[in-house]
Amino acid sequence: MAGHSHWAGIKHKKGKADKQRAAIFSKLSREITVAAKLGDKNPDMNSRLRSAIQAARSANMPKDNIERAIDKSSIAADSNFENIRYEGFGPAKIAIVVITLTDNKNRTAANIRTIFQKYGGGLGTQGSASHNFLQQGIIKVDKKEMNEEKIFELAINAGANDCIFKDSYYQIHTNKDEIYDVKSIMEKDISNFISTEIEWVPINKIKLNQDDKEKMVKFLEILEEDDDVQNVFINAVL
Repeated sequence: MAGHSHWAGIKHKKGKADKQRAAIFSKLSREITVAAKLGDKNPDMNSRLRSAIQAARSANMPKDNIERAIDKSSIAADSNFENIRYEGFGPAKIAIVVITLTDNKNRTAANIRTIFQKYGGGLGTQGSASHNFLQQGIIKVDKKEMNEEKIFELAINAGANDCIFKDSYYQIHTNKDEIYDVKSIMEKDISNFISTEIEWVPINKIKLNQDDKEKMVKFLEILEEDDDVQNVFINAVL
């Protein structure tokens, strides 16, 4: 879901923190509500809901917000949310995959198309950009949880394909269909997860010049401000 920005490392202008925090909470709440609506409201019996709650806790979302989001699943019983993928190209012809969670696909499509056009990009058909990526299950764990040797052993024994060491967290890669099975085994030793998501991982990353980089950052900021956008993936280095 959005809020776990996949172009992390970009420094946002001062003063945006509160606005971004509210946007992140909104997207996390929506995922919790949908997960609770589609499955059991008990996170122990619903892996998607459990992962959504863990992500919310990692983002420091208050407990009351999480409980309200779960309760909303009963109130919003008539609302039908669905995940819709949009593909296209942004500044410098960078491939972009946008994952949305919406209850009004006409509104979402119109908004996404407008953003692409306004910022020098263009929407494509299904498959036009996604062939530049591989879908993988990505589990992120804070380095404070355990040391490198132990997390690597745990991940591989759980059935993961790889464990990559980042600056402040571990990134465990799985087959997309096995992500919750792997995570379920890891939960026996880890209680706090940063995120558990199916991500579009670029096969090759393109380097941008400074001008294109600035255009891309602005483009991504506007995209992620849209309430329906949960995740954005690009095949560029920022």
